Amino acid sequence: MIFCEHCGTLRQNTNSDLGVGCRLAQKSRLSGVLVSALLAAFANCALARDPVPTEPSIAEVRQAFAAGRFNVRTLERHYVARIAAIDRAGAKINSVLEINPDAAKIAASLDSAKDHRGQSLYGIPILLKDNIDTGDGMQTTAGSLALVGSKPPRDAFIVRRLRQAGALILGKTNLSEWANFRSTHSSSGWSGRGGQTRNPYALNRNPCGSSAGSGAAIAANLAVVAVGTETDGSIVCPSSVQGLVGIKPTVGLVSRSGIIPISASQDTAGPMARSVADAAALLTVLAGYDPDDPATEPLKSQTPLDYTQFLNRDGLKGVRIGVMRQQAGFHEEVDAVFNRAIETLRGRGAVIVDPADIPTHGKFDADEQTVLLYEFKDGINRYLANRGTTPGSLADLIVFNNNEHEREMLIFGQDLFVNAQAKGPLTDKDYVEAHERAKRLAGVEGIDAALAKDHLDVLIAPTIGAAWITDWVNGDHFLGGSVSSAPAVAGYPHITVPMGLVRGLPLGLSLVGTAWSEPKLIAYAYAFEQASHARVPPRFITEVP
Repeated sequence: MIFCEHCGTLRQNTNSDLGVGCRLAQKSRLSGVLVSALLAAFANCALARDPVPTEPSIAEVRQAFAAGRFNVRTLERHYVARIAAIDRAGAKINSVLEINPDAAKIAASLDSAKDHRGQSLYGIPILLKDNIDTGDGMQTTAGSLALVGSKPPRDAFIVRRLRQAGALILGKTNLSEWANFRSTHSSSGWSGRGGQTRNPYALNRNPCGSSAGSGAAIAANLAVVAVGTETDGSIVCPSSVQGLVGIKPTVGLVSRSGIIPISASQDTAGPMARSVADAAALLTVLAGYDPDDPATEPLKSQTPLDYTQFLNRDGLKGVRIGVMRQQAGFHEEVDAVFNRAIETLRGRGAVIVDPADIPTHGKFDADEQTVLLYEFKDGINRYLANRGTTPGSLADLIVFNNNEHEREMLIFGQDLFVNAQAKGPLTDKDYVEAHERAKRLAGVEGIDAALAKDHLDVLIAPTIGAAWITDWVNGDHFLGGSVSSAPAVAGYPHITVPMGLVRGLPLGLSLVGTAWSEPKLIAYAYAFEQASHARVPPRFITEVP
């Protein structure tokens, strides 16, 4: 069973270009019958008059604006209609929690602006994960019912940068509640506020998390780009299983102030897009020094980079690439796609060193968990206190969930909340030692050691296996995916780019480098993307067994 990507209704067969809604709408026009309810229900049908191209890139939108083919208001209406047709109805992806109530007014204001030179994201509809503060008519809840009705006092730093760049903040996306740091038995993409997000490549499959909604929405073309956040895997995993490019930046390249925290050591926001070019353009705006986030201090004296300047089709020539074989071998079909990707890299002039494994792999996992528990308690208590909200502490959140068990904890519990609440201050010896040891083992003695051993520029691996069937009984069951841990713990950059499909389900290729190596990784990812053209848009199949 396949849904039409335009109107969200069933196609008669896999070869049909249009769904029932599109065909009925066309028929009603041809016969001259005005069926307003039908046209409203299928507002996003593939009409010849619709000037917005399928899956437009940032560059294509800017070119269309310049040529007068459509304006910001037209684009805003286009995406609001797609959300109504595909996210709310039809395939029911359930990725967008709310549409910005001021979106139409903002779009009109952007259209009336006389000068938008220097605004690199002028008029670009962007979705934000619902743990990123906005001081507007939208809520910021981390998917939790506990924060519904309370609003942060102002925009997060990165949201202010997006608005300054001319972006249209279209709405907020669903996520794994509390960015997947409430329970070890969670279902990724589920939140008490938003319910379960579905993977547009196969609706019974999981979108991965915690930036599940951001990934599903961009895969389904419900906006041009989105912003996700990651502590360990939460940008790269949903990007990989939903056919997207995801950039998890070096910690400190993108400000975290105004983002609901898990870990001061590992948290970062980053782009999720359908192409490397779009991800690079978004990163250019997100990156920057913020006096309210000490991690960005290295950027204070640096000239801001335009990351689109590193988009080089020949960027792989002479590059020494190490293959993390310890991160493969978990599925023969994944290995086959991965090995083809390696041959593509080799064919573009890269030197392949295979294997080139991280020597400390698996040795910092326990320390990472210790650090996250300590830092979550400290960070969430500070955030809630500054927000001036009720509940006002982690202890209050635990009480709220217990009181709202029927709405919040029918699927999974809050063992991580409870374990974090039991931790002491960040001066505890256990925390201090775990933090130092984890950073060292993942960074200098991990990624850096692997790169130095064979004089490598980058390490690669499959990002994770294909998306699993969503399971509310047993929770998530990842296949592969531990490649995210070392760069997450070290605070180093990690990019995933589509590398192929297994039974119609997307797989991503991970590129991992040392700190501040985003320019190189973007060049490598772009060169691979342009050589492979591996991304295939979703078809909204109801299930892959």
